[in-house]
Amino acid sequence: MADRSLYKLTVFIPETHLEQVKQAMFAAGGGVIGNYDNCSWQVKGQGQFRALPGSSAFIGELNELAVVDEYRVELVVEKSRIKAVIAALKSAHPYETPAFDVLEVISEF
Repeated sequence: MADRSLYKLTVFIPETHLEQVKQAMFAAGGGVIGNYDNCSWQVKGQGQFRALPGSSAFIGELNELAVVDEYRVELVVEKSRIKAVIAALKSAHPYETPAFDVLEVISEF
């Protein structure tokens, strides 16, 4: 029997690249729930950061606090696709270091 373990991937995406990053993750196999694909949940908020020396910031200036409209996007990913989905996220995301996390989902009790 195939391992059907699931992960929930959460990523923060600037408004300008929202659809581009989501579509890359979907194309890599993320966001599939049963007989549905392109499944995600998103909410708009603000992220903040300060670019430090040695960074190559997409938005903001060196040593200055930047506040950016971003979306928090969540989607489920099968274990067999998680590495490909993360690679697609990193490839499509404009930030030098995208903020994301991955949690294992317990789907059976």
